[in-house]
Amino acid sequence: MSKLIKLSPNQVKDFVSAATKCDFDVDISYNRFTVDAKSILGVFGLDFRQPLKVSYRGFNEDFENYLSEHSVAC
Repeated sequence: MSKLIKLSPNQVKDFVSAATKCDFDVDISYNRFTVDAKSILGVFGLDFRQPLKVSYRGFNEDFENYLSEHSVAC
């Protein structure tokens, strides 16, 4: 699955915390630059001015709710 979200630098800690609670891999990317969503330093390296693509295989209700709160229209 993948979703587009918008984050600010102030929201990175909460995003990484939500991703870390998942028992499956979660990646976040912008253009061709992809990082592990569970890495706070990796996520801080992204461009927050643009929508970010979150890719994952699995289901975690809390993570889905977090993504829904930050999702943007495609």
